[in-house]
Amino acid sequence: MFEDEALKILKTSGIKNIEKLEVPHQEEFGDLSFPCYELAKEQKRNPVEIANDIVSKIKVPKNSIIERVEVKGAYVNFFFNYSKFSQLMLKTILSRKENYGGSNGKKDKIMIEYSSPNTNKPLHVGHLRNDSIGMSVSNILEFLGNKVIRTAIINDRGVHICKSMLAYQKWGNGKTPQKSKIKPDHFVGNFYVMFEKKLKENPKLEEDIHAMLQKWENGDKEVRTLWKLMNGWVLSGMRETYNLFGSKFDFWTYESEIYDKGKDILEEGIKKDVFIKNEQGDLVAKLEPELPNKVVLRADGTSVYITQDMSLARMRFEKYKMDKMIYVVASEQNLHFKQLFKILQLLGYGWYGSCHHLSYGLVNLPSGRMKTREGNVVDADDLIREETELAKQEILKRDKKISKKELEDRGRKIALAAIKYYLLKVEPIKDVLFDPNKATSFEGDTGPYIQYAYMRCANILNKVKKWEKNLLNKEMHPGEKKLIKTLSMFPSVILQTSNDLKPNYICNYAFELSNTFNNFYENHRVINAETKNLKNFRLSLVDATKIVLASCLKLMGIETVEKM
Repeated sequence: MFEDEALKILKTSGIKNIEKLEVPHQEEFGDLSFPCYELAKEQKRNPVEIANDIVSKIKVPKNSIIERVEVKGAYVNFFFNYSKFSQLMLKTILSRKENYGGSNGKKDKIMIEYSSPNTNKPLHVGHLRNDSIGMSVSNILEFLGNKVIRTAIINDRGVHICKSMLAYQKWGNGKTPQKSKIKPDHFVGNFYVMFEKKLKENPKLEEDIHAMLQKWENGDKEVRTLWKLMNGWVLSGMRETYNLFGSKFDFWTYESEIYDKGKDILEEGIKKDVFIKNEQGDLVAKLEPELPNKVVLRADGTSVYITQDMSLARMRFEKYKMDKMIYVVASEQNLHFKQLFKILQLLGYGWYGSCHHLSYGLVNLPSGRMKTREGNVVDADDLIREETELAKQEILKRDKKISKKELEDRGRKIALAAIKYYLLKVEPIKDVLFDPNKATSFEGDTGPYIQYAYMRCANILNKVKKWEKNLLNKEMHPGEKKLIKTLSMFPSVILQTSNDLKPNYICNYAFELSNTFNNFYENHRVINAETKNLKNFRLSLVDATKIVLASCLKLMGIETVEKM
């Protein structure tokens, strides 16, 4: 809104085709600036001379929130009239409330696939990063007015599933999760770890695995019954974890229902010369030299993952008429998705360009990378439990009289905030080194710190029984100006986050806003301000900050807390 006004003013000097201005890092350079270096290259002139020329031609309207325009070096700098600026900003935020920064008229239908676990083990911390990214991106796109469909593919068949099944069949001795008093998904996961250890002792077990998979594909009654039983155990445990973490889906797709689909696509591809047979008899997609060729059907007639992915993509676009499909999948699958999208293009599916792989890095812990088959993975349930205990310890330092029920509830909310924020604040493509102790800290760049800033706002407002909104303050202090300016940045941060699909932007912004608010509150009296008007103005500032922080937390999938 304010950048648009500065751009209009800039265009009165004859400058055109400018879409964006910079936000200066130093206050002396104003609130927005336009660098003249590119113009200098085009016009082969001195950039300082161009800046002076532009400012001499600029006309600022009387009622503008732009107070003045000055030259600083090779920059044209715009300075806000903060009295008008704050009045407009506070009016906008306090009237729109939780909708501030939201719907911009977009009405796209977007499907997001995330989580997509295997049914042979419990969810681990890597799934929590996947879910955190998927949920946050979904929330942000929905906030901007899009229709979002949340989904997951459940990998419930294949060699990895048969490993748990075979181990249970051989060494389970009729045990059940209920009898063993072990959470069902952890119960099955224990047999997966057991199989990997037994395999090292007896490599011939590999043959037994493939024999079991063959029986499953042939519909063997005994194998299918065991498969349904163990899948049911895992899925019930996963649902419990999903509910605890707040992961939400509109529907799931099961691999067992689609793994043999896509044969008609293969026939279509053969006719279009997209697929050919290699010397080994495999059917491959011709992608070279741009990408490595990709097997789409093995010589023995068994399909591969990419075949079902082609079929599933087509089914989704035909059934749901989407404008965009986003796959939240780890960076280890980067090549897979490049090949998938290229094959869809070669097959002539016009919607191939609407498919996007939101790639993310691995989650490591101080002890090293997680490896499920070695049994030293950090399970999601264990991490949530550990973070909850750490959060409860912090709470008890501050509130020794808290009830057990309230301690559990507040501890859970703070723990989940710690995990989600820590996994989101790093750019998706980068690996995360997760530090449980740092994540739960109530200070610094953490989820609990953002919750604390929100709680501080709520507590200030709760202390005042009656107050009147005051949007005007003619003599603003630097701390007030900075807070107003930071609040004004929220809509552009949201838009940038949705364009780049990088929730870390929201985290960075929420941390900056929390810091700015805390600095403001420590240096300016609010409830005991010098005058009634100033008190009401600052309370309005606090209220606006509370609204925006609540939106940030909600978009990150984090609950607010009223006490810490």
